[in-house]
Amino acid sequence: MSLLEVSDLSVTFSTPDGLLEAVRGLSFSLEAGKTLGIVGESGSGKSVATQTIMGLTQNVRITGTALFEGVDLLTLSRSELRKVRGSQIAMIFQDPLSSLHPFYRVGWQIVEMIREHEDVSKDAARARAIDLLRSVGISQPDVRIDNYPYQFSGGMRQRAMIAMAMALNPKILIADEPTTALDVTVQAQVLEVMERMQQEFGTAIILITHDLGVVADIADDVLVMYAGRAVETADRRTTFYEQHHPYTKGLLESLPAIDTDERLKPITGSPPSLLRLPAGCSFRPRCPYVMDRCAEEPPLRPIDDAGLHRSACWLPTDVTGTGEAAERRRREASEAGSGTGVGSGIDALRRREA
Repeated sequence: MSLLEVSDLSVTFSTPDGLLEAVRGLSFSLEAGKTLGIVGESGSGKSVATQTIMGLTQNVRITGTALFEGVDLLTLSRSELRKVRGSQIAMIFQDPLSSLHPFYRVGWQIVEMIREHEDVSKDAARARAIDLLRSVGISQPDVRIDNYPYQFSGGMRQRAMIAMAMALNPKILIADEPTTALDVTVQAQVLEVMERMQQEFGTAIILITHDLGVVADIADDVLVMYAGRAVETADRRTTFYEQHHPYTKGLLESLPAIDTDERLKPITGSPPSLLRLPAGCSFRPRCPYVMDRCAEEPPLRPIDDAGLHRSACWLPTDVTGTGEAAERRRREASEAGSGTGVGSGIDALRRREA
């Protein structure tokens, strides 16, 4: 059994405008010592899914299971979850400045977390906190431990959050956009710290990001989310070189390259409202390869014989990768499936409505 096995997770919020399906039937697994990268545009359900696993979403309707070492986290009481959070599963939030309490010294916050889960003295916990700050590359940790969060730079605050998260050697580390708003140099340093911690303690990592460059650096497997559900899952190399879903292809083509003068290719349109999802495939209004069958929502189906590469798209399973040949096969499949030389899903829908 995997260290973490999430099956058919759905999270629905009740709003004045109706039910908002933030996560829809999400399934994935995480092995010990591995890194899973979860990518997608803002609002795709990445953070909500992991926060739900941690028991941090309130007043929502939740279905599915999240088995951690055979125990369903979604059925635990608040007191039982407190024993898991921090000691077994830790989380680094997107904005360390808002995650660290501004009225308390950084060291005090790390010490408090250690003593919440272990019966140790203040002096012992403080000594461990100093060692943790040193291990994540903060200079003069014996002095910095008494600083307030505002006295730390953005990169230092994120390092302090990593130190706090790794204080009890958790089995899983959830990193929610850990490098957002950091410059490239500091971003590389933060990722290096996470990798070093993983190698030292064998920690499994869930990395939530919209930056595919970060995923290329450290992820073993990739889960692509769109409009609350998984649209493609594969190992890192397959995701970058043999992707199947048009949304994954669009994300990759949006990446800037330093060895070409070609303009970026943005994905047409915007993500749909989760209150009013389009019928059929949720990517249908933005897809350049829309077909008649896209009016039916595709399942997350196997693309390779082993079933390790899965995609929620009706395009033929052998239509993968980039390049002119792959693009030609996609166009041919789209035209065969719709009877039109489709330029975009939006254009096709307008033509059919007319």
